[in-house]
Amino acid sequence: MANRNLKRQPAQRLTAVAIAAIKPGRQRREIPDADSGGLKLIVQPSGAKSWAVKFRRPNGKLVKLTLGPLDQSGREAPTEPQVGDPLTLKAARVLALTLVRQRARNVDVFAEHHIARRRQRSAVVEASAHTYPHAARAFIDDHRVDRTGQKPRRWLEVAKLLGLAYPPAGGEPIHVKHGLCDRWREKPIASINGDDIYTVIEEARRSGVPGLVRRNTGTSDPRGRRMADALGTMFNWLKKHRRITADPCFGIHRPPPPAARDRVLNVKTDIRGADELRWFWTASDAVGPPFGALCKLLLLTGCRLNEIARMTRDELSDDFATLRLPGTRTKNGLPHNVPLPPLGREIIANLSQLAGCNYVFSTNGKTPVSGFSKYKARFDAAMWAAAKMERGRTATVTPWRLHDLRRSCATGMAGIGIPPHIIEAALNHVSGAKGGVAGTYNREQYEPEKRAALERWADHIASIVAGRAGNVVPLRGRS
Repeated sequence: MANRNLKRQPAQRLTAVAIAAIKPGRQRREIPDADSGGLKLIVQPSGAKSWAVKFRRPNGKLVKLTLGPLDQSGREAPTEPQVGDPLTLKAARVLALTLVRQRARNVDVFAEHHIARRRQRSAVVEASAHTYPHAARAFIDDHRVDRTGQKPRRWLEVAKLLGLAYPPAGGEPIHVKHGLCDRWREKPIASINGDDIYTVIEEARRSGVPGLVRRNTGTSDPRGRRMADALGTMFNWLKKHRRITADPCFGIHRPPPPAARDRVLNVKTDIRGADELRWFWTASDAVGPPFGALCKLLLLTGCRLNEIARMTRDELSDDFATLRLPGTRTKNGLPHNVPLPPLGREIIANLSQLAGCNYVFSTNGKTPVSGFSKYKARFDAAMWAAAKMERGRTATVTPWRLHDLRRSCATGMAGIGIPPHIIEAALNHVSGAKGGVAGTYNREQYEPEKRAALERWADHIASIVAGRAGNVVPLRGRS
């Protein structure tokens, strides 16, 4: 059936001036060029003009091939015209003549054109599949820890460093504004080199991670290390999975880690010399729950901060005697049963449970406790006040961090005679007696010994707290 929107006109000798004078009508028009067989000027009602040719394929079917839009600049391209280019009248005639010659050699011009277009689309798709954002997404989605087969614990944080933000409730990620995925959205992953990597690491170190809000001002080596680690792990994974042939992070400077810390709150077996632990316990009570109770459990168990702060009711046994941490919540990826001494159970039992909240430590009933810097500042002030109450204005408290409580627990248990391999088992630390070949064959978890060790440590803490008090209320009852 004839196209009702098509208005055919007799062939005429087209010129640049004549073409410019042609006005659009209500219908689409085809104006054949008398000087070249098959070439037509197409004029749309919108005023857009383009070139097309009609011819029969080798199978006899009549087809139309659009050559490209009209080029009215008056400047001829220096290269041979191709299908899809903007074409002047001269270029359109040259291209139409070329197609006529190909048809004379029995070439299926129509089929060749569509094959070329498919190749071009495939090349565009393939190029986009090898850009930085696509590679970063593949890494975040597919990377697993070799030892456990699980996603890394802090994969969401790593994703943000790489420029991807995942919704809290799950779903498709978005590009962090001004982050790496935004900055390198069209950059082929194979084109990223060592200079690019070094520049990003230095930017993170000096002025902040691209796209993320800085938590502190000035130069920060930890920021640089986190960015270096995220990029290094991603590019190592990409190379291992043959997505790149060379790792641009190889040999790049990584900001050095700080000197190993050795700060412990005094853990002397002589309770008269363990004043810091006594001040710590007093400050915990002054700050109150949830942070004060959380800090007490960190000292009693030697667990890492997030292992306690993100504790859920489901991870506790019914009698609160054991905290069962899955491998997804431990640093080494190994499940860890934490025996809770009676003092630890009492701390948990005294916490008020927010309605519908599964987290043991929470302030809003929806998420685990956070804002540790704010709480720690209050805690330090309360601890200094306790020291001042006991020692007067000469009292001092050496600065300490929350992770120092884990070291204090390990050092304190050693001080009261707990064997090193039991301390390591209690802290889920794989080294020493359980490292290397010994750890491969020694699968004993020392559960009874762990419980006895942590109970002895809790009793030692209780004796320190009671040692300098006057009328002391018992910290826990014994059955």
